[in-house]
Amino acid sequence: MSCGEPHETDCSEVLDHLYEFLDREMPEGDCTKFEVHFEECSPCLEKYGLEQAVKKLVKRCCGQDEVPTDLRSKVMGRIDLIRAGDAVPEQDITVGGTDQAATARE
Repeated sequence: MSCGEPHETDCSEVLDHLYEFLDREMPEGDCTKFEVHFEECSPCLEKYGLEQAVKKLVKRCCGQDEVPTDLRSKVMGRIDLIRAGDAVPEQDITVGGTDQAATARE
């Protein structure tokens, strides 16, 4: 996605890190670069607005659900493995002895 115009920050970089921007998980300088890009690039601004709306909708509809502690621990463990560059096990995350992935597929 691009408006076809050259930008200081490439559209692909903006879209690759869009959720980091939305979640304010990037340095302030990078946030400023993204804000400048959105002012210049209407396709990226549109994508940002769409993702922001989806994020708000999910938070409103699902934000009150309580996550089981053991599931949270397993997910956070996998995130830590990925961030460290370690191999991530292929097995599905299970909660309370039930396979959530298999349950979701049924």
